[in-house]
Amino acid sequence: MNQERILKVLLAPHVSEKSAIMADSAEQYVFKVVPNATKTEVKAAVESLFDVKVQSVNMINIKGKRKVFKGRAGQRNGVRKAIVRLAPGQEIDFASAE
Repeated sequence: MNQERILKVLLAPHVSEKSAIMADSAEQYVFKVVPNATKTEVKAAVESLFDVKVQSVNMINIKGKRKVFKGRAGQRNGVRKAIVRLAPGQEIDFASAE
């Protein structure tokens, strides 16, 4: 895997109330990733960018909602998320990562 691909796999951390609870209690962090990302690419990207040890990665595909706006049917974009479980004792601090 080349370094350029590793830097492009992670798009952003997914910040929500549920992801904050997961980060505090279960050492799991949620990231939005590119649609064609694999588990091994996400693991390599997180380990190289944040200097942590990743225990496991779970992937989720969320389909976009169908909506009607002014009588016209449309669909929102879907998103792919990765739930990353870190090894015990590891944590990611997003404030100092920038």
